[in-house]
Amino acid sequence: MLKDITLGQYYPVDSILHRLDPRTKLFGTMVFIISLFVVNSIWAYLLATVFLAVAIRLSNVPFSYMIRGLKAIVFLLLISVSFNLFLTPGVEIFRLGFVKVTKEGIQIAAFMGVRLIYLVVGSSIMTLTTTPNQLTDGLEKSLKFLNKIRVPVHEVAMMMSIALRFIPILVEETDKIMKAQMARGADFETGNLIQRAKNMIPLLVPLFISAFRRATDLAMAMEARCYRGGEGRTKMKPLRYAKRDGGTYLIYLVYLGMIISLRAIL
Repeated sequence: MLKDITLGQYYPVDSILHRLDPRTKLFGTMVFIISLFVVNSIWAYLLATVFLAVAIRLSNVPFSYMIRGLKAIVFLLLISVSFNLFLTPGVEIFRLGFVKVTKEGIQIAAFMGVRLIYLVVGSSIMTLTTTPNQLTDGLEKSLKFLNKIRVPVHEVAMMMSIALRFIPILVEETDKIMKAQMARGADFETGNLIQRAKNMIPLLVPLFISAFRRATDLAMAMEARCYRGGEGRTKMKPLRYAKRDGGTYLIYLVYLGMIISLRAIL
C-alpha cells in the first residue's frame, strides 16, 4: 500500500507536459478541478475523461504507474459512494430491509466516485511531471501579487514544496520501519480494526522521531546557508513562458468554456 502512493513523486521522463512551465500546469490543474465541480451530465464527464486521457498520454508516464495512487483512497472512495448510494432520496429502485437504493442515488454515487478518481489522477499528473523546485517557483510566481497585502508567498510555497518532497521520503522510511518490525515478529495485517490500530503504535513512534529528526536537520541546513526568506533572493533558472505555454492556456480556456456550455445546455 505504501509503495502505491504516487502523490508528490516526480517521474523523470521527457514529454510535452514535462517541458511546460510549472505555472501552466498549475493553472491547468486548477481548471480541471473546477471543471469537475461544474459538470452535471454524462456528456460533460465524457469531455473531462477525454481531456484527462490526453493529458495522461502526453505525460509519457505509464498508466499503470499513475493509477497506483488510487489504491490509497479506496476506503474513502467506498465510504463516499456508499453514503450517496444509500442515503439519497428519490425514485426507489429496490429495498433491502431499511436500506433502499434510488435512481438519483446511483447517479450521484457514480458521479462522486468518478470525480474523486479524476481529482487524484489529475493532481498526480502535475506532481509526476513537475519537480518540487519547479512547483515552488511556479507557485511563488503565480501568487506574487499577494505580497502587496503582506501574504508571505515565498514561505507558503516553500512549506508546500517541503511537504511534497517529504511524502516519498516518509513513505520509504515507513516501509523500512515496517520491515524491521515484522522481522521482530510484529503483525500489521491480521486482526480486527482495533487490533490493527494497536499494532501500528510500534510503527508510529519511530516514524515520528525520524520525521522530527529530518525536520531538525533540514532547519539547521537552511540556517547554515543563511536562509532568511524570499526577500532579495534571485533565481538561477528564472521562469519564462514559451510558445507552447500560450497554446496550452488557449486549450484550457476552450475546455472550460465547453464544460460551462454543456452545463448550461443540458
